[in-house]
Amino acid sequence: MASDARSVTVITGRPLYTTQAPIAMLKDLDSGEILFSRGADKRFAPASMAKVMTAYVVLGLIKKGELARDKQFTVSEATWKKWKGGNGGSTMFLRPGEKVSVDDLLKGLITVSGNDAAAALAVGIDGSEATFIKRMNAVAAHIGMKSSNFGTPNGWPDGGVTKVSASDLITLADRLIRDHPAGYVRYFSMPKLQHGTSPDGKPIIQANRNPILGRVLGADGLKTGHTSEAGYCLLGSAKRDGRRLIMVVAGLPSEKARREEAERLMNWGFTVPMAASNSGKSKKAASGSGRAAPW
Repeated sequence: MASDARSVTVITGRPLYTTQAPIAMLKDLDSGEILFSRGADKRFAPASMAKVMTAYVVLGLIKKGELARDKQFTVSEATWKKWKGGNGGSTMFLRPGEKVSVDDLLKGLITVSGNDAAAALAVGIDGSEATFIKRMNAVAAHIGMKSSNFGTPNGWPDGGVTKVSASDLITLADRLIRDHPAGYVRYFSMPKLQHGTSPDGKPIIQANRNPILGRVLGADGLKTGHTSEAGYCLLGSAKRDGRRLIMVVAGLPSEKARREEAERLMNWGFTVPMAASNSGKSKKAASGSGRAAPW
């Protein structure tokens, strides 16, 4: 493997891919082959990509029958004050005392990156964000996210407590898509969310933040992230002709740079031939769900 300030060549003979992203990784889900890797084991703040971990935990509880999609949680005054628009970053505009279903909270969590949605789910499920975070870390350890630690359910800056690696995020996306295929389809490619009412009485409609949806053929997930510490990041996936790729790009300087890099890396990945020796094994692996996690 050779690298410089711009590029990494992963396998001799494969088309060269160049990038200015300090962290980038691309995996073929079906074969398990890593098509591209740069800074994959470097720990960094994931920003709102942490919400994919929250979604994975919630979908696991639903799958085990311990939580119903139509279960309603009441938004507490404390949760509203902490995460309301203006001081809590991205929001689905929950109101104090509002009753919201788990289904709608998951939609707000992923589609519009609602920090308030993540907190409402955490408190509704475990009584506090702190207790839910312990659950997140237990599940992360169980599925092999060896470099990751979570200090919030939404990725809000927490003094460096929440850290992940691109390799771990790829593992998380891989498990989520395999373990919860119906949930993945339901929540990760919604083009927009309508929830709440503006002061003038009009419905609040927000577009999905994922920049590759509708731009990259076959793109259907997963989650953006951005803070001043993390830069602009994306955990993304796309499927074409039965082949699925998962990608991480992180540490980019702008929304434009993130969008262009993600689009370029994903499109490049689909030009790389599948490893013929893994094709039979891959189809079997892609249909499995792995062991149940203890949550």
